[in-house]
Amino acid sequence: IIGTITESLLLCNAITSGSKSIPIRSVKYRHYPLISTNMMKSGLAFGLGFILVSQVASFLPIQQWFASPHGRSIKRSMSAVEARPATSSKAVELKEELLRRIDNLRTAQILGGDFSVDFGVEGGELNETSRAPQKLDFYSISDSVGYAADQILDTCEELAAMSPTAIPTEFLGDRRNGNDSPLNGPWKLLFSTAADATFSKNSTRGDAKVQNVVNARRGRITNVIDFLPGQGGETPLVKQLNVVIKAKALSEKRVELNFKYAKAVFSRFFGIPIKWSLYIPVPVPFITRMIVFFNRVFRKKNAQMPPKAYFDVIYLDDDLRIHRTGEDNIFVQAKENWDSARYLTL
Repeated sequence: IIGTITESLLLCNAITSGSKSIPIRSVKYRHYPLISTNMMKSGLAFGLGFILVSQVASFLPIQQWFASPHGRSIKRSMSAVEARPATSSKAVELKEELLRRIDNLRTAQILGGDFSVDFGVEGGELNETSRAPQKLDFYSISDSVGYAADQILDTCEELAAMSPTAIPTEFLGDRRNGNDSPLNGPWKLLFSTAADATFSKNSTRGDAKVQNVVNARRGRITNVIDFLPGQGGETPLVKQLNVVIKAKALSEKRVELNFKYAKAVFSRFFGIPIKWSLYIPVPVPFITRMIVFFNRVFRKKNAQMPPKAYFDVIYLDDDLRIHRTGEDNIFVQAKENWDSARYLTL
């Protein structure tokens, strides 16, 4: 340290005196190399500049940096990842109770029967007047099935009062921080009151596993429907159906949905076992509006415009998501890595 200070003083003295060459004493090797004045001036200016910037930066409050656009982005990301509130012990108990009640419903459906929902209005999937997804009546199967469904809905309402995520729609559509959105990722369906999300073996469209994949960075949701083999083990003609939806946060808990296109993945082509896909680019709401328009033109009674599609997140944590749609349908979904729910998603 003393040697460095001495050399610095000699350097400053030589520069201020206008010397053409500057002897710098090396403490270790004890020789005096000649270094040009211009080189020394440049080095000194760089060093003094670095020291000045470092000192100024050290006195700036860190809050000022966080107030900048980049700082705000980093602060939001840190807040989402590190400061997300933990699920309360009561909520943990209710989540386990919810899984048990969903399992009880499935057992009751095995004993009492299941829904037979097919595509469109005639199949019971859509409401005849609004063309919105139909709401299931579980009591139409049996009292035990209806009671089991009511138990699930009661638990959902209890959980809604203790959701640990204050802003479920945070970072939705944010290309920088979308991966930190609490909605981001795949969600597997455990329960729903919506007919269009209900599949069973006793329907012509067959049984299926349903999941909802949220790409928060792009503001996109994809409903993925994987159709299961039939009762005889044969591969279904439509192997998978993907419905791509544009998602936009309308408030802290509400997400607006605009259908973009659907993709059907087929397992056969005119009887030949070959996988191929068909894209349907026309949004579903457009088709529905056209139907309503022509119904009005020909003066068909009760022709109504379909309501805008949206859902409100009523409970959300790292494992469980519960939301209510504009048609008052409830969806219960789970992350794949939630071990307690794994047996219900297989």
